[in-house]
Amino acid sequence: MANGLKEIRKKISSVNNTKKTTRAMKLVSTSKLKKAEEMARRARAFADKLNEIFFDMMERVRYIGLTNIDSKFFHDTETQVVKVADIIFVTADKGLCGGFNTTTIKEALRLADEYKKRNIQVRFRCVGKKGNAFFAFNNIKLEDSVVDLSSNPNYERSSDFITAAVNDFLERKTQEVVIVYNGFKNLISQELKVIKILPLVPDVSILKKQNDTTRVLNVVPEDEENIILDELAKKYVEYNMYYALIDSLAAEHSARMQAMDAATNNATELVKTLTIAYNKARQEAITTELVEINAGVEAMK
Repeated sequence: MANGLKEIRKKISSVNNTKKTTRAMKLVSTSKLKKAEEMARRARAFADKLNEIFFDMMERVRYIGLTNIDSKFFHDTETQVVKVADIIFVTADKGLCGGFNTTTIKEALRLADEYKKRNIQVRFRCVGKKGNAFFAFNNIKLEDSVVDLSSNPNYERSSDFITAAVNDFLERKTQEVVIVYNGFKNLISQELKVIKILPLVPDVSILKKQNDTTRVLNVVPEDEENIILDELAKKYVEYNMYYALIDSLAAEHSARMQAMDAATNNATELVKTLTIAYNKARQEAITTELVEINAGVEAMK
């Protein structure tokens, strides 16, 4: 019985140590989440201004027609045949964040299956150690990969990474580029996002909401329109990639905070259960000793 009590005490001590670790990780994630939220807020302000300019550009494209645009960023989706597509997916560099990484990976694989059903070849480009590890373990080829970027978003490195996919698109090696990632929704939930960033297609429903249209390109000489289009399109794609990393980082901290909170609560409940088991075992041991003592006394009479 003594050995059983000793084992329970060891388990209680071990669970308490785990509880301290999970509580500390929760506090760290909470602190990092606040910083990531602030980073996302500032990035969103820039993105809104970039989108405003980009919507002007897209309105101009819609106005003059795709056939009159000499830019490889724009395709007519009705006539363009998609043979090869790039799927860029963002995962974390660290674990212990619940199903955060699994959700993204499953969506990337599901999307790939959809493409394959349409006889479209799929190439994967991965951001994050967890995605790299999963694909390596399952012997799935990655066209490109990068680590230590999802945990520390950097515009220059992000641009370098997406440039390879953009160049392949411009050279007609691919006909579509999609980004898949888990974005931040609020403190307790994340939102899976699938964004087709190439080709650029004017969204009429959005463009109709713009009141002051074509103010950017109307002041540009016609022979420079395509240069402006290409530069703005490139910036738009690059910033979409960068913002996906920032949004994903905030979601990662949110997911880890939740996971560590749940782990801490589970540890607390487990300690309670083990403590009850320990007290019962101790009572049984005491009762057994008393019975043995009484039996000994009776035998001596």
